[in-house]
Amino acid sequence: KMTVKAVKMPCTAPNVYTKVPDGGWGWTIAFAFFFVEALTYGIIKSFGVFFNDLMESFDETNSRISWIISICVFVQTFTAPLSTVLSNRFGHRFVVMAGGVLISTGMVTASFARTVVDMYVTIGVISGLGYCLSFLPTVTILSQYFDKRRSLVTAVASTGECFAVFSFAPAITALKEQIGWRYSLLSVGVLQLSIVICGSLLRPIIIKEQEEVKAQPPEEPTETKYMLENEQTRTSIESIDSGVEITTSPSNVPGKTKAEPKSEEPKEHVQILAVENNSTPPEPKTKLLDFSVMKDYSFICYAFFGLFATLGFFAPSLYIIPLSLSLGISKDHSAYILSAMAIAEVFGRISAGWVLNKKPIRKIYIELICVVLLSVALFAFPFASEFWGLMTCSIFFGFMLGTVAGTHIPLLAEDDVVGIAKMSSAAGVYVFIQSLAGLAGPPLAGVLVDTTQNYSSAFYSCAAGMVLGAVFLSLVRPCKAGLCRRQQQCAEESAAEAVVLDLPDDFIEMDIGKAENSGKGCESM
Repeated sequence: KMTVKAVKMPCTAPNVYTKVPDGGWGWTIAFAFFFVEALTYGIIKSFGVFFNDLMESFDETNSRISWIISICVFVQTFTAPLSTVLSNRFGHRFVVMAGGVLISTGMVTASFARTVVDMYVTIGVISGLGYCLSFLPTVTILSQYFDKRRSLVTAVASTGECFAVFSFAPAITALKEQIGWRYSLLSVGVLQLSIVICGSLLRPIIIKEQEEVKAQPPEEPTETKYMLENEQTRTSIESIDSGVEITTSPSNVPGKTKAEPKSEEPKEHVQILAVENNSTPPEPKTKLLDFSVMKDYSFICYAFFGLFATLGFFAPSLYIIPLSLSLGISKDHSAYILSAMAIAEVFGRISAGWVLNKKPIRKIYIELICVVLLSVALFAFPFASEFWGLMTCSIFFGFMLGTVAGTHIPLLAEDDVVGIAKMSSAAGVYVFIQSLAGLAGPPLAGVLVDTTQNYSSAFYSCAAGMVLGAVFLSLVRPCKAGLCRRQQQCAEESAAEAVVLDLPDDFIEMDIGKAENSGKGCESM
């Protein structure tokens, strides 16, 4: 039985296990991921508290201010493959720490901006790149430390952004009243520097399995040397590569010729013990970015789901406060609505993680149900006309957002999509595809608001994108099932061909055949 066994090494060295630990240092990674979530997506979702201040200071429209977060989200998602390449090359720890420095630098510099274009560069480009380098490697390495508990642990750790929105929105609002929006933004940038500490906790993990494999039927040759002894039945089997000629069984050769036994072992139930050699050939280099996932139809459908669903992820958090203000709700009560949405998202994430942790369960179908309900929540916002109606919609939306936002990236590790082996590359490509929606979503909502003079239109655009995402998500499982059937058929055909064509050279019948052919050749000469 395989055991979880960590090799004691210095804190800078990787953790080596014989199987996925489902804990261990992974709990520290989950702790770090909680704060990385809070200081990345938590800040992005709380940025709506600065909207009116920026519009007044720079005398700009909704759509132009929306481009700040749009560029940030676009850079964050567009550079996801770069994050994957850097993580595979330099390690997750270094990349996340560098991302923390970039985030803090961009946010602190933005507090001195004089035009909205300065905000595009500082928060949009510099901090956006930092968000990518910080978030994606953290969630990827967290998935590698857990297997059975992956969904639950990731969901609970991802609640960091919810607690951040719950606490940051009122805190920043109160801080602005005391020191102004510029110094408030400066304080946020200094706080985000703590991502460097979280990155320093990300120790890489190496899984070295100790294999114990049962032998295949005796007629199939093996490359491994194996010897076991049985007191009652004694026979001998040798590897094809041993260099010793093996005669056939007595039933095949007249005279009942026997091979000279070299060692003895059971005839029916043979175990092959893989012997590690110190001079093993070097392993092939890991690809820095594996684009072969793009050949998987199930992943393509899942990527389109992420592309359209992203339209509904950020705009509601950005426009909920302007919408509430347009309905005559005070600033303090508007901040409470955003905080209530964040608290509901916490329960949504934990509930989704708990449900997805149950087995047996088809996780992709649970995700589909949550996406459909999230679409309903987005359509409900325009029908709210007062504080409690908006509060109810926000709580429902926050809960359903938590079920989707906390699980859509970890679900890449499930076999219904790509599996844990290709999780790192798939996450990079998946988030890269999301970049277009991240760039277009908030400005599209801003243009609709400027055109219609109604904040409800922003929520309609988000709902439309979420519905399209649900359509593509419903195709993931059928595409995967069809691909698996095709692969199984190909494997069966290959195995059948191998049985017919792959005959050993040391069969005596073949030797006799060769002798007869050579004799006929001599007679013809």
